[in-house]
Amino acid sequence: MTKLTRMPPTSLLDAESLRLKAAFLYYNQKLTQNEVAAKLGVSRSTIVKLLDEALKRGEIQIWVKQAASELELASELEAALNLDEVIVTPPAKDVDGTARAVGQALGQFLSDTIPNNATIGVGWGRTLSAALSSFRPLRREGVKIVSLLGGTVEAQHENPIDFTWQLANQLGAQCFLLMAPLLVDSPDTKERLIEKCGLNRIMKLSADLDIALVSVGDIGTHSTSLSVASLAPEELETLIGKGAMCDVLCNFLDRDGRTVDHPVNDRVMSVDLDTVRRARHVVIASGGEQRAAAILAAIRRIGCNTLVTDESAARQMLSLLRSPRVD
Repeated sequence: MTKLTRMPPTSLLDAESLRLKAAFLYYNQKLTQNEVAAKLGVSRSTIVKLLDEALKRGEIQIWVKQAASELELASELEAALNLDEVIVTPPAKDVDGTARAVGQALGQFLSDTIPNNATIGVGWGRTLSAALSSFRPLRREGVKIVSLLGGTVEAQHENPIDFTWQLANQLGAQCFLLMAPLLVDSPDTKERLIEKCGLNRIMKLSADLDIALVSVGDIGTHSTSLSVASLAPEELETLIGKGAMCDVLCNFLDRDGRTVDHPVNDRVMSVDLDTVRRARHVVIASGGEQRAAAILAAIRRIGCNTLVTDESAARQMLSLLRSPRVD
């Protein structure tokens, strides 16, 4: 997998999160400027400028101290899960607030890191859609945006096609949509749609992704996953009975990240998770304490380079990683 390199900020006035992270790593973690530059994917000269600007603004004295809890959590998760980068946002009051906060942090990250000539596979959901509000990239050359799963017949709050299209539009990128329902009636229909209706091009593009961008849905009594809403009640009940506790691209996983053996898997119009795992850089964006175990399961299944989450999920993930398993 490939670590993403941030583009030099067009203005230090717009790089607050990067300044704080640079200051934390340099002053709190005692990394050298070269080490901080490597960690954040920018040049050493950019780090010098960021630290200088943070000093001028008094952020090192005030804001680094206030942001230390999130930065400490991020550092611990990076070490525990061997990730390139973890971005932790403050906790929100509810599920929608968490999706907005994590999504906005994701949008800022993507604005800085998407390179020219990249092929980017994307899922959909509340968190990914929220990234559009803070997504302010420079125009890129030769970028392709590829949807990794089908859509819903009835779109109320979140429209997967709209998310994929807007992301591509803001980048000036080519857009490749998986124009099919999220779930079809049979494996035969799925095969025909792919082989006979042009969707095989999506599968070929997805086999060589530079970046895979996905979220994680939880499964249970109070699930907020949009994928779960597409299932018949009896299907959901049998999935849970077989150990399903989350989904990635509507592929259902148990707590160890294993795909649950269930007929619904053969009817999901999505790119295979093994294909997603082979992307050069996997970005997972999801938050909420109730999704901590689900995020860990997703990481076990498809890997992860960059994780964007919130403080409550980060703390719970660390707690789960430190606790002995009880089956």
